[in-house]
Amino acid sequence: MTLFAALGPFFSVEQHAAPTPKPPWHRLSELVDDPAILADRIAHTRAYLGTASGQPAEAIEVRVAASVTHLGLVARIISPALAAVVLEDRVPDLALDHLHWQPVLGGAFPLSLPPIPPAGGDLHRELFDGPLPAIAQAFELSDHILTGNVASAVNGAATALSNADPTLATRAHTVTTDLLALPPLRDAHTPDPFRRRSCCLIYRAAPNHKGPLCGDCVLTTAHGKG
Repeated sequence: MTLFAALGPFFSVEQHAAPTPKPPWHRLSELVDDPAILADRIAHTRAYLGTASGQPAEAIEVRVAASVTHLGLVARIISPALAAVVLEDRVPDLALDHLHWQPVLGGAFPLSLPPIPPAGGDLHRELFDGPLPAIAQAFELSDHILTGNVASAVNGAATALSNADPTLATRAHTVTTDLLALPPLRDAHTPDPFRRRSCCLIYRAAPNHKGPLCGDCVLTTAHGKG
């Protein structure tokens, strides 16, 4: 069964009843349990960024590829979880051992969740007692960048959800405002309008590090663009 597909690719998820879906599905926990698997994912992201910017992979800093990998990963987990809360007032089980993925590049990778429990639950606890700290520990990036990536993913998911269905905007804003008001995200952004207090580094993937800045980047103000 596919859920939330109408909202866009980052929200669309499969559901699996069995504890271990058959290949090509893999446990998402492999990314944090096996450094080689995560290193391979970052290397593929580095090559992808190089191709997209007309450069060899070696021209892309590893930390840039790592940050982009992390941001895409957390956004992929947060987006359907937010949709479940906003649409159904249900919080998915987000334990990494219970999530499954297909390691493809270029957009939202296929993701499968276990059956979503009945109404209720605490999304902040499910995220921050669950996958997000474990994922962060696997990346050799500063907490400042990692937490900013999560805050940006939360805000980005709410924006995408509201754009896909404007009738959900008020509820999406309420849920994400509550998430962003709690630690560790509280100190990772400034609200109204949302702006993160760190940079995801994606601008550095362009030749001479002169790529465009994201709309929510702290550097937009520093560069006179916000």
